[in-house]
Amino acid sequence: MKVAVYGGSFDPPHVAHVLAAAYVLSMGDFARVIVVPVFRHAFEKDLTSFEHRVRMCELAFAALPVEVSRIEQRLGPPSYTLHTIERLLADHPSYEPSLVVGSDVLYESSKWHRFERLIELAPLFVLGRAGQAHPDAPAAVLPEVCSTEIRAKLRRRPPLDPGARALVPRAVLEYILQHGLYQ
Repeated sequence: MKVAVYGGSFDPPHVAHVLAAAYVLSMGDFARVIVVPVFRHAFEKDLTSFEHRVRMCELAFAALPVEVSRIEQRLGPPSYTLHTIERLLADHPSYEPSLVVGSDVLYESSKWHRFERLIELAPLFVLGRAGQAHPDAPAAVLPEVCSTEIRAKLRRRPPLDPGARALVPRAVLEYILQHGLYQ
């Protein structure tokens, strides 16, 4: 079974993440998309708690036929994508995974743990990103949205920055406000 594995910090998940999953489902030959929030970032980025990010992903992707996976929580730190793919294949030998990445990752592949082995196990499904052109990537299909900028907008309360409302799915924004995240 062909599956698309879409990992990331998702801190918070935003409209470009949701659009990416919808694009993969409509354009790729995949039976399912598995969204994998990173448990602990390999590059030591400071992240909102895993539980909050998983719940926000569940809310963000609720309208799409995707699975939000906690697989990286079982693996422990650091979260290397290679280990995630290996565990996924061990748990589901019938899977034929592809790794969904933005074109920006093509510039950072040397930083990834055993990138060549990773793409042997899970060939890349590259999404073009606005502002992140790469010669080996398709044209941009996603709007230029940045979680760092969204977090900054969410810190400017009250009143809530209108840009945050336009970039974060409504259910996720409600969750963020309810739990006082990014203040």
